[in-house]
Amino acid sequence: MKTRSLILMYLIGCLTRAVTPCLITDDTCEFWLEIQFRMTMMNDRVAVYPANGLLYSFDVMNITEATPVDLSNVISADGWEKPRLVIVANGTMPGPPIEVFEGQNVIVHVKNLLHSDSVTIHWHGLHQRETPWMDGVAFVTQCPISPGESFTYRFKADPSGTFWYHSHIGSQLSMGLLGPLIVREKVPPSIEEFTMMLQDWNHDFDGDMIHLKMLLGNYENRRKISPTGSLEGGLFSMFPFQSGLINGRGRFFNANGTHNEAPLTIYTVKESKSYRFRVIGAGSLYPFRVSIDEHTIKLVETDGYTIQPVFVESFIINPGERYDFEITANQSIASYWIRAQTLEINVQNHIALAILKYEGATDQEPTTTKKTCSNSDRCLVVNCPFSYYPDGTFTDCKQIGDLKSLYDSSTPGTNSGDSENINDIFLNFAFPGTTWTPASVNGIQFQTPTVSALTQPQEVNTICDPTECGEEKVCKCTYTLNLEDNKVYQMVFLNMGGGRGWAHPIHMHGHSFHVLKIGFPNYDQLTGKVGSDNLDIDCHGNPNRTQSFCNSASWANKTWGGNNIPGLELKSPVKKDTIIVPTGGYAVVRIQADNPGVWFMHCHIELHSSDGMAVMLNESFSNQKPSPAGFPRCGSFNYDGKTAPQYDKRNRSDDVYDKKLFWIVVGSLIGVIIVISSVAYWKLRRVKLHGKSVMRTTEGGHLNLSFRAN
Repeated sequence: MKTRSLILMYLIGCLTRAVTPCLITDDTCEFWLEIQFRMTMMNDRVAVYPANGLLYSFDVMNITEATPVDLSNVISADGWEKPRLVIVANGTMPGPPIEVFEGQNVIVHVKNLLHSDSVTIHWHGLHQRETPWMDGVAFVTQCPISPGESFTYRFKADPSGTFWYHSHIGSQLSMGLLGPLIVREKVPPSIEEFTMMLQDWNHDFDGDMIHLKMLLGNYENRRKISPTGSLEGGLFSMFPFQSGLINGRGRFFNANGTHNEAPLTIYTVKESKSYRFRVIGAGSLYPFRVSIDEHTIKLVETDGYTIQPVFVESFIINPGERYDFEITANQSIASYWIRAQTLEINVQNHIALAILKYEGATDQEPTTTKKTCSNSDRCLVVNCPFSYYPDGTFTDCKQIGDLKSLYDSSTPGTNSGDSENINDIFLNFAFPGTTWTPASVNGIQFQTPTVSALTQPQEVNTICDPTECGEEKVCKCTYTLNLEDNKVYQMVFLNMGGGRGWAHPIHMHGHSFHVLKIGFPNYDQLTGKVGSDNLDIDCHGNPNRTQSFCNSASWANKTWGGNNIPGLELKSPVKKDTIIVPTGGYAVVRIQADNPGVWFMHCHIELHSSDGMAVMLNESFSNQKPSPAGFPRCGSFNYDGKTAPQYDKRNRSDDVYDKKLFWIVVGSLIGVIIVISSVAYWKLRRVKLHGKSVMRTTEGGHLNLSFRAN
């Protein structure tokens, strides 16, 4: 009983320290994450089913006379009764929130309890200044954490804002390994807050299976499944949407519009009070349009940076993005639907739902409806991946490039004389090719190194061969851009040529960039569909624009470049770390290379990133600091079978048999022996002076040393 009590106390202590937020007065905040497999719709070892927004044990026949199970004990997802394997932190999906204050030192101990999978954790949106090896990207900034191993992350909580953590190896993001990371300013909160993590969900397939279906074909019941599309004619890759989740809960809709009555997330508010929602785009593929019935949304922040407030009916959030908004509970006491609907067309109920419940309202689910936009009461939507909604929808778009920072931003490259220090780089995120059309950047499918590129740079052996890559070519290698220290880089993210057709949310590690301009394609005025690429860009290569790989693009107007580009917002551009690049269009962003490290930049659609739509930014190589002592190393082992195996210390920076350590140990042992011998000698000498030593043999034949006084 005592042992059981101690174990229980230990487990409670581990759970408490894993989820307890930091105090504003703390200098250091410490957390523990255990990564493990779990199954949905299981209450410990008992299967459950949904009914009336609750969960019941599988053997309950009459729910009116039964007690529902505790929802906090179950990963319900969309309530699909057949359990799905998930990978989670501390047994929940999403994982426990990590809540800290700006400037605090954060320590997170990650233990990999998976049986057959490695893992890493990326702290999405944090810049990791001075700690690039803590960015958590497998084979870019660290070696993966193998099954049974642990890894301690230490970094500074900077900047403040809404962020999140998630796995950054393989397809574990869509398996459920994610959680909120909130960094607050060191001031008392002025408004109550809620967190909202948005996921797209498929209860039949995991990320690896979906990736293969994208590559090899998606079939069901002897029928090939076609991808869905959006208003402007863009496509969505082969991640079949079955449900949407808000904070890990959602429900599955049948073809006839009925649903399985699975439990939803409920946000309880008081009448007349205001609230802040921190919304995290944690999905794998689909953008969501977020709204709250009968409530106006006040957008105040994106990707951790404050913007000039905008009052909207809804906003669109893509995978990797974050938006903070405020609402006032100024409606009648009741419950209202929170809706997050995908941008797909010709589909039904591709939606994530939650409930905004006023205190005093009944437990009945909302009966409210989404706002009907009209010519006299139009709807404003922020962050459209296209220029406009079709006529008749009475909906207006406000693009991300139209948002303004709340404060005048110190855009790099705008000081006197800086314009000559700006380097324009064109990067086309697309699927170019003829018979082989991989996800790529400038026609290069990213090949993951076999070592930690940041900490083992001389061992990266998958670098690109210029003869195999280039204009109108497709190749596979570890695509790397070398950024000079403190230089200003203006990156033009493209989505053009023969490989366009899908919008891409591009996420940059290590930086938040200034968004200077968004260029949209040319649209058919009648249908609203994309007609042709934006002609500000010259793709070069094949004269037929629809067939060009667009691997070596430039400005069509040769006089453009640096600050000399029409339409640049240089005074108060919004700052982000993730931005949607519209199909047929481009985005102009700017950074200053002042954060030495190796930073991953990639499409945050999991399928596209896994397939190679990524590039490494090797920033200020000469100023990159060495990794901590004993930092893990990894790599391939090639043994020719001819030479005898021998221990090679050159590949072990943490060699426990290092010569220096060896002689320290030997010297210490010699010192101990000398001390013991000296003590024994003086004790024997004292005995001889005061007594007579007698040595005799016991009956058992063993020697026995005894002393007899005179």
